[in-house]
Amino acid sequence: MEYKEFSVEDYKNILDLIGDNDRVLYGENISEDYSRDELGSVRVMPNVVVQALSAEEVSKVMKYAYNNNIPVTPRGSGTGLVGAAVPIKAGIVIDLSKMNKILELDEENLTLTVEPGVLLMEIGKYVEEFDLFYPPDPGEKTATIGGNISTNAGGMRAVKYGVTRDYVRGLEVVLPNGEIINIGGKVVKNSSGYALKDLIVGSEGTLGIVTKAVLRLLPLPKKAISLLIPFDTLDNAIETVPKIIKSKSIPTAIEFMQRAAIVAAEEFLKKPFPDNSSDAYLLLTFDGNSKEEIERTYEGVANICLESGALDVFISDTEERQEAIWSARGAFLEAIKALTTEMDEVDVVVPRNKVAEFVKFTHEVEESQDIRIKSFGHAGDGNLHIYILRDELNSEEWNNKLNNVMEILYKKSRELNGQVSGEHGIGFAKKPFLNESLPKESIEIMKGIKLAFDPKNILNPGKVCQ
Repeated sequence: MEYKEFSVEDYKNILDLIGDNDRVLYGENISEDYSRDELGSVRVMPNVVVQALSAEEVSKVMKYAYNNNIPVTPRGSGTGLVGAAVPIKAGIVIDLSKMNKILELDEENLTLTVEPGVLLMEIGKYVEEFDLFYPPDPGEKTATIGGNISTNAGGMRAVKYGVTRDYVRGLEVVLPNGEIINIGGKVVKNSSGYALKDLIVGSEGTLGIVTKAVLRLLPLPKKAISLLIPFDTLDNAIETVPKIIKSKSIPTAIEFMQRAAIVAAEEFLKKPFPDNSSDAYLLLTFDGNSKEEIERTYEGVANICLESGALDVFISDTEERQEAIWSARGAFLEAIKALTTEMDEVDVVVPRNKVAEFVKFTHEVEESQDIRIKSFGHAGDGNLHIYILRDELNSEEWNNKLNNVMEILYKKSRELNGQVSGEHGIGFAKKPFLNESLPKESIEIMKGIKLAFDPKNILNPGKVCQ
């Protein structure tokens, strides 16, 4: 696709469409932040940034871009890890973070209608005041809900409650040609044609731009209790997970962690973890409406763990204890980042019974490739976060080793019947590995879907399957 070379005239025309100098950034007024996301290693500056306030503004910009063959990249708060918000072809960035209003709480239908720039943490706080609950719990709470929808974000509560797609009832979407459509709604069941809503969720801004979302809510569980369970080996810890899943007591979350990640978090937060003496841990959370109900639920699971080689079961039933554990778990990413000069991530998902095999394999790769690798993840759904650290490697050494390690790890995930990404998406950085992991026919179908939505390929080009 030949894109139009962006000109000063284009900037002036877009400025006329928006009518606000302060929200149309050009040239030196564009912050370097707009060239990248949290991944950081992929950077391209856009020609212009539009900080949109409404679906109508997004529509106007998209119509102009469509008629003039100018590429457009939508973005929220830029917390992604695969380069999905990077304007690879330059052009226009539409920043949706100022579209941050909570529009309606419908307590009868248990839905919340929001604009895409509302932060995940704001949604949780807002609905809790009404004794309601938005279950998806990705680790980055400063991510926008639009970004969560675009990547079908998962998080730690996915074991019991599912992922973002399970809580999106309806969407307002601006198409690449600028038309505004509404798909889904407040209905609970829907078998009316193709599931367009579910195509948009997880499409990483390549099919349309979400400008409004109707989210499903649940009644708020009154109480949560966590169990921190040390094991002498990672094998014992991970092999216990299928037994837990098969029991009648499904935890809200089942996380695994190793001692190295805990020590890194302790150093980063400057406060001790309740226990750091074991090589491997499971962290389980249970929720319910009373302490007694939760205790009945977790007692059976605690016994399963002890029978499977757990060294102990630490019960965190106070806010202070819960905070000590979960603040450390929440800090793992930042703590690992603080250990090195640069890093990249493998966000693979494998069958639950293959988690231990994959993690042990990363230790072998760490030795054979002479590079540091740290990991943690969601044992309950098989989604692993594997971080490859650059340390003092020069640019050429880093790129060669990184590509080699990623090839090795993704090859292993394919052997274990896994997939490239569990929750962070493909974006720009993981495209080669998606092409290797999926059949050619599947990639062609994805390209056909992209073509149907965006025949000029102007919306977030160069991402996912392109």
